[in-house]
Amino acid sequence: MRGLLRLASALLVALAAGACATAPSVPGRAEAPGAAPALPPPARPSTREQLAARHRAQAEALERDGLLRRALDEWKIARMVNPSDAAAREGQIKLEARIEEAVAARIEEARGALARGSHVEARRRLLTALALDPGSRMAFEVLQNEAREVEFITHTVRAGETLAALAQRYYGDRSRSEVIWETNQLPANPRLVAGTTLKIPEIPGLPFLRPEARREAPPAAPRPEAAPATPERGEAPREEPPEVNPLLADARDALEQREYTLALADVDKYLAGSPNNREGLDLKKLALYRQGKEQLDQKKYDESYRTLTQLAKLEPRYEDVAQLLQQARSRTIEQHYRDGIRLYREEKLREAIQEWQVVLDLDPRHLNARRNIEQAERLLKGLEQRKKR
Repeated sequence: MRGLLRLASALLVALAAGACATAPSVPGRAEAPGAAPALPPPARPSTREQLAARHRAQAEALERDGLLRRALDEWKIARMVNPSDAAAREGQIKLEARIEEAVAARIEEARGALARGSHVEARRRLLTALALDPGSRMAFEVLQNEAREVEFITHTVRAGETLAALAQRYYGDRSRSEVIWETNQLPANPRLVAGTTLKIPEIPGLPFLRPEARREAPPAAPRPEAAPATPERGEAPREEPPEVNPLLADARDALEQREYTLALADVDKYLAGSPNNREGLDLKKLALYRQGKEQLDQKKYDESYRTLTQLAKLEPRYEDVAQLLQQARSRTIEQHYRDGIRLYREEKLREAIQEWQVVLDLDPRHLNARRNIEQAERLLKGLEQRKKR
């Protein structure tokens, strides 16, 4: 909140400085003799209103991307800049209600997970609720008092194993397979693939078979003459299941929740220490692919083009990235060209030139964009010469 107040103070200083500027006169519009007085031009937005509008637009964009906390901060800044901004007030009220509903839903889901014995899933839901509203006392109390920290082991799947068989093995209850399913965020009716690593969480109140305890138990009847067990011929020695890195686990969870920005942030943190890790790189490619494809479907062509370009640099032949990248590029060019036409018709020549310059950056051979820039620059030059007379 202090950061918001400091930013708002700086914005208000900028507003005070900008308020001294006078509106430029429109050259070359003399009234004809005997003609009726011309209507006054529409009032231009004040500097305060323009700054508030920018933060409103940013808030709306963040909401579309699912970044609700950041969006709420932008709505608050817009209202601080311009307290009379009705749109910003309405946007803040709607978003706060949306966050409140989402938090309540996450808490309800957490209670349902607790009832099923899935404390890991309950903690995940409650942490999501607190990420939306760090001040939620209800989510904090449930997390602190009911969804305790749960220990788990890792299990490497063998051929033919099922969730029900694993639940029977570790809990003595086949019906507890849903806990393993939720903890690992598996798809519906999954077929376990040999070699896959799963988390097996402890369920408070139920017996839990730990391989370590079974391995360390002393034999009932010591037989010194017995030789230590050795792997059969052709069988590889058994190894302990590898530990799952918390950053990669969090990234997978975020990916399944379609929170691609969070997933990529966790993967990048992991890759900073292990830049050539195969598992981390594969997860990053998958996150970029899904994010770029979703952005393309949502007609966020600029963002999709940037995301898919990053993926193509990592692996040019990944899935159908080449085709998607070409599609995103074409749509981005088309969008910026049309935006340039619109701005030109609104007599916003400099802004139109900027849009067409983006087109040329993506396609240097785009003749229409080049011609339009030349024409807009000639008009700007003519207007500047008229102002000097």
